[in-house]
Amino acid sequence: MSTVNYELIGDIGVIRLNNPPVNALSHGLREGIWGAIKSAQEDASEALILLCEGRTFIAGADITEFGKPPQAPMLSEVITEIENSHKPVIAAIHGTALGGGFEVALACHYRCALKSAKVGLPEVKLGLLPGAGGTQRTPRLAGVSAALELITSGNPISAAKAESMKLIDRVISDDLLKGALAFARELINRKAPVRRVRDIHIDPASIPEGLFDEFRQRLNKRARGQLAPQHIVTCIEAATQLPFDKGLAKELDLFIECLLSDQSAALRHMFFAERSATKIKGLAKDTPTREINSVGIIGGGTMGGGIAMNFANANIPVKLVEINQAAIDRSLAVIDKNYSISMKKGKLSEAQKTRSLSLITGTADYAELADVDLVIEAVFESMELKQDVFARLDQICKPGAILATNTSYQDIDQIAAVTNRPEDIIGLHFFSPANVMKLLEVVRGSKSTDTVIATAMQLAKTIKKVPVLAGNCYGFIGNRMLRPYAREAQLCLLEGATPEQIDTVMQSWGMAMGPIAVGDLAGLDIGYKARQGLSKAEKGDSKTYCIADALVEMGRLGQKTGAGYYRYDSETRARSNDPEVLAVIKAQAEAHGVERREIPDEEILNRLIFALINEGARILEDGIAQRPSDIDVVYAYGYGFPPHRGGPMYYADRIGLKKVYDTICTFRDLHGEAYWAPSPLLARLAQEGRTFANWVDDQS
Repeated sequence: MSTVNYELIGDIGVIRLNNPPVNALSHGLREGIWGAIKSAQEDASEALILLCEGRTFIAGADITEFGKPPQAPMLSEVITEIENSHKPVIAAIHGTALGGGFEVALACHYRCALKSAKVGLPEVKLGLLPGAGGTQRTPRLAGVSAALELITSGNPISAAKAESMKLIDRVISDDLLKGALAFARELINRKAPVRRVRDIHIDPASIPEGLFDEFRQRLNKRARGQLAPQHIVTCIEAATQLPFDKGLAKELDLFIECLLSDQSAALRHMFFAERSATKIKGLAKDTPTREINSVGIIGGGTMGGGIAMNFANANIPVKLVEINQAAIDRSLAVIDKNYSISMKKGKLSEAQKTRSLSLITGTADYAELADVDLVIEAVFESMELKQDVFARLDQICKPGAILATNTSYQDIDQIAAVTNRPEDIIGLHFFSPANVMKLLEVVRGSKSTDTVIATAMQLAKTIKKVPVLAGNCYGFIGNRMLRPYAREAQLCLLEGATPEQIDTVMQSWGMAMGPIAVGDLAGLDIGYKARQGLSKAEKGDSKTYCIADALVEMGRLGQKTGAGYYRYDSETRARSNDPEVLAVIKAQAEAHGVERREIPDEEILNRLIFALINEGARILEDGIAQRPSDIDVVYAYGYGFPPHRGGPMYYADRIGLKKVYDTICTFRDLHGEAYWAPSPLLARLAQEGRTFANWVDDQS
């Protein structure tokens, strides 16, 4: 079947595109559109409609063609053919019109869309910018400020929003073809002109003074170190200063620069990594799953309440179990407050908030969980407490119910051992705040069945999470790697760095937050309490926690007490350095016989990042992660690792495993083998001149 078909309906030509599953702009589709527009110039049609079959309008470029030799006609040539048509061309949009697909629509002379449709230019999420006129046409229709927000965020908008921004001319309620034909008939009857967006002039006087500089500064905070967002601003600025064709040339130059950049390569890696993470090795595609129509959650604290919101947002009823009515009321009040914050940000309507809240009910009676399909335990990190919870659930919950723990590091099998259904036990490790963070570590126990695993992975999609399967070990993937990362931060403090230096180095490199500030945000008492339950041997070298312990014992627990490694303003939470902390650090260094020195920024960066990589390699050796890219997904979505660096394992490949290995050997010689013994896998790959990526290819 041809990807492009053409028919005349009266005097209106309808060009139908059909390139399943998402009508991506493949070479065949581009060629078909170009030919149909060209030939329609000579027939009896008075207007043309561009319409897509299937579930969506053109959803974007064919990403599988990235890196391959280009084939004519290029997208820009197709767009020129559409724009130069002497008959009005109307884009009829349903589903999503994204990236190059929306650029095609912008080249049309008019646009209509179903009210359920969404449009957008998400290229920035792949480290790119719209390369076929998106940065030049969007500000001409929507205005400069709106274009800056739309294109640098990359987020799609509804048809109604697009109409209000003048990106869509008509929103259609039901039948798209019928509505598009009626719209075309109106245009023909009133002899509407061929309206080319390129001909719209942007009045420089309409642009607020300093707008572009101000927006660049905002991006320096929101998209620190990223190339594409800043280039997008430059392109939109060019649309206000240059003739259209010169603006297009500028856009194309910067698009190519982005396309060839390390950042775009890393973000494209993350795009595919996220999709690979959902594929479970050895799990048959036809593995049955269980329906999850109701959920129970044990513990209504910050984590439990956030988890409840995920299910309510997906229209799944939740029973939230707390110890008494007062605790239930507190939990529901916090959930209500969180929804109100989202409303104020325009992320949901009052009706959506009301509906979601109606799906969350509190109870102090475990017996009310007898018929739920899934229970998630989210209590304090105590094995004894968790085992008590699961023993009770085992007696109450119906056969076939999945029992999950939200533990961050406890042994899943030990928890499952107190039940008579270990095959139905699994880890579902959410990340805080659970209603915001996208990552979900799905932790398989030794007896977790394929059905339970498949159900958990499918459920993640239902609640809009990015799932990664992890094996059962202390800390799983993310927190196991976090230990050496945090260890090196503590040792750098002891050896001569300041909290501010460490955080600045890591944030400047691209981490969402530095490790010291993260400790203050999470609360220093959490780690302190966890260490109290460990033996001296389990705690390890006191150098790795002595500073944190000293601060906790001084009552400095972090942001919640107004003081931790930093001091915090009681109203704004703005942080400032505190000489008292520097004195504590120096005293601990002296007590442990550590001679302090000036530590170069590069050493701090390498010690923290290479510690992650080395532990990641061990995780691969142990079979805890299925593939290196799964580790990258965990760190990008759960721990603030900069996606434009591609995750720790991709970053290691990019800079070369030999360099990583040699540096780790240097650290081993300087700081001891206890912390810096190179992973055998890393050592072997480095010596063979290979990468983690081609190692995993060998395992497939």
